[in-house]
Amino acid sequence: MFKKLHIKKGDNVMVIAGNSKGLHGKILFVDVDKSKAIVEGVNLVSKHTKPNAENPKGGIIKKEAPIHISNLKIIDGAGNATRIGRRLGEKKNKSIRYSKKTGEVIK
Repeated sequence: MFKKLHIKKGDNVMVIAGNSKGLHGKILFVDVDKSKAIVEGVNLVSKHTKPNAENPKGGIIKKEAPIHISNLKIIDGAGNATRIGRRLGEKKNKSIRYSKKTGEVIK
């Protein structure tokens, strides 16, 4: 059994709560078990690294940290943050996601 989430990898989202409130980004990774997602350019943290092959000098790098999916809203085609609904598509066995504000299908 798996959870059905309102977001998936590749969606454009807006953060609605927390330190990064109001920022937009694309979802890079979704952890279904923890209900968290990593969003490009959002919720940046400083990570101290030792020198290694990728970073010979080491130092402090900025990296995206996971953010809970309840703090994210999908951005529809018009650029508005919206809730997601599900309905059956043309093929009656597959559900499609649509914007609750405009009614348009979200790919």
